[in-house]
Amino acid sequence: MKNFTKISRQDWSQAKSKTSKISKNELKELTSLGDIVDSSDVNEIYAPLVHYLYLFVHNEQLLLQSMNHFIGANNVNKPFIIGISGPVAVGKSTVSRLLKVLLERLYPKLTVQLMTTDGFLYPNRELKQKRLMDSKGFPESYNMKLLADFLSDVASGQKEVFYPLYSHELSDIVPGGYGKITNPNILIIEGINTLQIPPNKMIATSDFFNFSIYIDANEKLIRTWFLQRFVHLLVMNQNNPASFYYSWANGPKRRAVEMAERVWQTVNLVNLREFIAPTKSRANVILHKTAGHEINYVYLRNY
Repeated sequence: MKNFTKISRQDWSQAKSKTSKISKNELKELTSLGDIVDSSDVNEIYAPLVHYLYLFVHNEQLLLQSMNHFIGANNVNKPFIIGISGPVAVGKSTVSRLLKVLLERLYPKLTVQLMTTDGFLYPNRELKQKRLMDSKGFPESYNMKLLADFLSDVASGQKEVFYPLYSHELSDIVPGGYGKITNPNILIIEGINTLQIPPNKMIATSDFFNFSIYIDANEKLIRTWFLQRFVHLLVMNQNNPASFYYSWANGPKRRAVEMAERVWQTVNLVNLREFIAPTKSRANVILHKTAGHEINYVYLRNY
């Protein structure tokens, strides 16, 4: 972490930034299952982060205008792409949604869209054919060429770019389901693989990013959050036969929790140590969490 400046929560909260009120009900809707966010987090962490982000967005817009003027080209809106990375259950989705809302409110002239890389996982049937079901979430379980092609189209300023959708309820790709990116000013992309370098030397996802954020925490805390979320999902899906969690929710709870523990030890923890955590040094900002999902330190990359 030599190339990062470590800033305490208290010092970070003193940064000059605009403030925006978000009601308790809005925060509840924005917060992912098991995550915890309150108004102090918005004011002390996320508002300064959005202001810091905008410095990069604004400078990138000025640079693009100057480049277009230099070569005599028509102004083309190329989205400022923000990657959000980190391990499973650390709160990436909450951070992504909060940033989207705050960017839109504090800088209303900007259009902001949000998506996840989950849709670029191979469908379960293909994972089974490739014998990769036990490695779901690992780099080889993603169609990285499809993701790279998608990002290339987005970065080039195409007005409409489609991407496949993933359902956590089905734990699989949605058949025939697609999302659409419509040339926003800012695109936030969230996923565990956003900062990884493909082993086959294919172009990396992060090559398309203008800015990236990594959500970090102690392994033991992440394990606790993962298991707590799993138990919540069991309760929520007891009466939902369409859910992946239905059969586990209606069987012995001990057996279900043991299965989740095996998944953590053999899949998520291995993936974290080998492929996710090593990428955090590539991020522009690292948000470090402690107990209760409280962000206690912000790390800014120096170079």
